[in-house]
Amino acid sequence: MSLNLPIRLRLTALYSLVLALSFVVFFWISDIGFRRSIETTVNDASLTDLQIVQRLLAAGLLQGSGSVPNELSRIARLWPNGALFEVTDAAGNWLFRSPPFVHSSSPLPSPQNQTVLFFTTNLDNLQYRIALQRVNISGHLFEIHAAVPTEPFDQALDHFRLIEKECFPLLVLLASLLGYWLSGRSLAPVTRIMATVQSITAQNLGRRLELPKAHDELRQLTETLNAMLDRIEHSFHRITQFTADASHDFRTPIAIIRTTSEIALRRPRTHPEYREALSRILKTSIETSELLENLLTLARADAGVAALDMRILDLAASVRRAQDRALALSVEKPLQFTAQLPPAPVWVNANSVAIDRLLLILIDNAVKYTPAGGRCAIELSHDCGEAHIAIRDTGIGVSPSDLDRIFERFTRADVARSRETPGAGLGLAIARWITEVHGGTIAAESHLGLGSVFHVRLPAAQDT
Repeated sequence: MSLNLPIRLRLTALYSLVLALSFVVFFWISDIGFRRSIETTVNDASLTDLQIVQRLLAAGLLQGSGSVPNELSRIARLWPNGALFEVTDAAGNWLFRSPPFVHSSSPLPSPQNQTVLFFTTNLDNLQYRIALQRVNISGHLFEIHAAVPTEPFDQALDHFRLIEKECFPLLVLLASLLGYWLSGRSLAPVTRIMATVQSITAQNLGRRLELPKAHDELRQLTETLNAMLDRIEHSFHRITQFTADASHDFRTPIAIIRTTSEIALRRPRTHPEYREALSRILKTSIETSELLENLLTLARADAGVAALDMRILDLAASVRRAQDRALALSVEKPLQFTAQLPPAPVWVNANSVAIDRLLLILIDNAVKYTPAGGRCAIELSHDCGEAHIAIRDTGIGVSPSDLDRIFERFTRADVARSRETPGAGLGLAIARWITEVHGGTIAAESHLGLGSVFHVRLPAAQDT
């Protein structure tokens, strides 16, 4: 039930509970301290009275033992604060007894070895604290009982406890109201954060939360939310751009297929004309299927479901297969293609199909953008625990402004577009994903009109 309450009420309840327990502990400790202070005070008072009686006995003995009872009676009439005392000699004869001692039916304990003993009892229905001691004065043994009333102190303690009972509910109520106000002040920044977050939509993703001045947890929360909004905005823009680019790249082949079909059906055609139209539709369909397959590959990669089966394989064998495919790709365009491989195998933990696709993308890219008569080369080396693949070409190159983003989706250099080369700009994005999923890196160097070099570095496995 309490879990459904607002945080402010829960904080107030917790704050009030803690303060209430604190008050209880404080009052309990105060009560103990008060009682111990009273006990110490009355003990000191009764001990002082006992010492006064001792001095009176000593003075009376100097005048003669017969004058001791008279002297005690005279002093008892002048005794302050309602204090009482009684004195007995070694034979048990009472030299003096205050009336309340005479009427008391409660026996008193007997002190031993001249040690002061404190005892609490009732005399005439009033509570007294009694100091008892056996003393030796000038060779005479006496037992002295000096009593001090505790009633004033008990009344003060009862009054203190009454104040505690009356103040406790008021203190808890005031503390609860203060806690409610403080929790509201503490949660005010959270309320502002919630209001700002609720106002952020797809139309104003660039808006950010205002950072609090204090470097506390709320500032950390605000910075975390702003960082999350940055990621959301970046992802949203990527998705928007991805959707727009995908729509654009799908629109062209679909339009070609539709236009070709409509023209072919407007009037009867000859067999060669139908064949030419169907060939064009087939070619466009193949390009569209490849585009769709690339989009699905990247979508699975984004969703984290495109797990690859990794095994130890010789990277040199993959490079040889890539070389054969490169020779097939360059049939229509005379290019000089070379490969440089190390004498020993280069072992990596990788997926063979994915590595073949990575190399095919890079080689196809080199062949596509290298003019006839140019050169392409693939080099494999092994150094410092890494397998290094370098694919070089003498093609048209990439401008420095485009080089930093050629691995993004649907990104193609302007020069390449002007040459009307086929493709949707997804190949290098897939190549980067394949490299990263293998724990490697991919980078490019390029100069306009001089060619490009793509470097792929993969962690090498132990030799097998």
